[in-house]
Amino acid sequence: MAESDGQTVWDLLREYATTQPGSFTPQEVLTWFGRHAPSKSNDRTVRTHIRGACWNVGDRSQFSHREPFLTRLDRGVFRRATTAEIDSWRKQAVSAPAKHPVTEARSSKLISDPSTAATAGAPQTSLNGSAEWHTEANVQASLVTALAADGWRIVSVANTATKEHGIDVIASRDGQTVGIEVKGFPSRGYADPSRAGEPKRTAPSTQAGHWYAQAVLAAMRLRTKEPTWRSVITLPDFPRYRSLYAETCISLTAASIEVWWVDRAGAVRQW
Repeated sequence: MAESDGQTVWDLLREYATTQPGSFTPQEVLTWFGRHAPSKSNDRTVRTHIRGACWNVGDRSQFSHREPFLTRLDRGVFRRATTAEIDSWRKQAVSAPAKHPVTEARSSKLISDPSTAATAGAPQTSLNGSAEWHTEANVQASLVTALAADGWRIVSVANTATKEHGIDVIASRDGQTVGIEVKGFPSRGYADPSRAGEPKRTAPSTQAGHWYAQAVLAAMRLRTKEPTWRSVITLPDFPRYRSLYAETCISLTAASIEVWWVDRAGAVRQW
């Protein structure tokens, strides 16, 4: 991107957000600005714009004339807002235009009773515009949103787009730390546009078995490395994963490994 493009910090921030399938931090944004628009890479300015671009912060009066496009998940953790979140913000802005109200995050909270999952308020629109809600990036984003809404402090979030190694999500609350391995459910086709329409050689059900095994191994390693942490696997709620869990739940329970489920609406359930 040429500096002569004349784009504002707001425009550049929006451009950055459109490239992010999951959550990000202000430092990641500043790094991107440093590469693409170094003359506008002012720490305070960029951080102010990030806050102002969020629909669910306490005071964005400085940017009240602009429509938000980000969601604040936790202190220093953000993601691109979903269509449902922006639609909700628009409705409230229209109903009380003088005050430009901003509501608290309406994301799904972690719930233990599966019968209440349908009432959780998470948006059904996928975060990356894809019709597939069950990608790893979307499952991770739903999880982080639910944790933040339930009072957890998000310590770190791995970048799924770059296949970053390490624990996918680490969060803490009330002296507890939880390390979470996140998996999506395999698609029938390739995400690569150059291979659009080309079916994968491995059936989704078979691939899901491989991914489940990888998640279990990662969770077991975490139990050994961090024995005081809660070790959790988070999966999209598919029959194939349910079947695999049924076959391994006794062993997982004995190893103190939890499994959480994310449904199509973005609700996160502990089982």
